[in-house]
Amino acid sequence: MRPTGAAADPARQPLKEAAADAVRAYAVRIRARADQFAAVLEDIAENGLPDPEQCTPWEDLREQHLARLTKQRPAVA
Repeated sequence: MRPTGAAADPARQPLKEAAADAVRAYAVRIRARADQFAAVLEDIAENGLPDPEQCTPWEDLREQHLARLTKQRPAVA
């Protein structure tokens, strides 16, 4: 096991506490999404693919996602 943190490698720049907290929070969110994705894959492996008639078409999902992004960031003139 290799040492961790800025003390392990003197060439690394330590983060300010607020930045380190933000990175940790981001890691938690990403890990939760990865766990959710893995659960979906495990369900597919266990039970097979879902009925296509019960699924949302990817085009609809794309449009919903683009609409969310548009609300988050106003268009530039």
